[in-house]
Amino acid sequence: MTTQDDTTTTTPRGSRRKAWSLFGAVAVVVIGIDLAVKEWTTSVIAHGEPVKLLGGLIYVIYARNSGAAFSMFSDLTWVFPIIASGVIAWLLVMLRSTVSVPWAVALGLVLGGAAGNLGDRIFRAPKPFHGHVVDMFSFLDDHAGHFPVFNIADSALTVGVALAILLEFMGRRRDGTSAKDEAAKDEAKGEQAGSEPLAETSGAPVPDRDKATDDA
Repeated sequence: MTTQDDTTTTTPRGSRRKAWSLFGAVAVVVIGIDLAVKEWTTSVIAHGEPVKLLGGLIYVIYARNSGAAFSMFSDLTWVFPIIASGVIAWLLVMLRSTVSVPWAVALGLVLGGAAGNLGDRIFRAPKPFHGHVVDMFSFLDDHAGHFPVFNIADSALTVGVALAILLEFMGRRRDGTSAKDEAAKDEAKGEQAGSEPLAETSGAPVPDRDKATDDA
């Protein structure tokens, strides 16, 4: 027989387990797709012609990036594995208090993107921990003339960060609560605290029963 206390104890655990499972699934899917597309790009596109998609809206090309986004800090390749490792560790710490499903998706996207590019930094040429990231998507042309080339991991990172920012603006918290819930609780506490003194001081003075008895 399940008591009320058992229900309140197991329900948060079940929600947390669901969020953690979703987080892991999203991260694994992103890493898998990113790796598959990069391998296809290095084995096919690198030795052939760019592929035009969506009527020329996107071209699949082969590019290597030794720097960060927009090819910045190209001479500091060794720094990026350290940064990516720090981001992954921070995400795992955040996950411990995450119950919200949308937050689990956002964090999973960020983890998948960070891990996808970290794999390139560690294992790809020219040498370990100095590897150049494989990029392949170019907007509107086949030479990145309108926007820097990017990959699946970059896209997942961008979407994950954007979703996290949106959740913050909406007041959705990682523990499953919201700013509206907290405001409602504070308002209820304020009303309860305000009504208690009134109950004690309201009404006419209570007559002294002993004195009334003596007078009688």
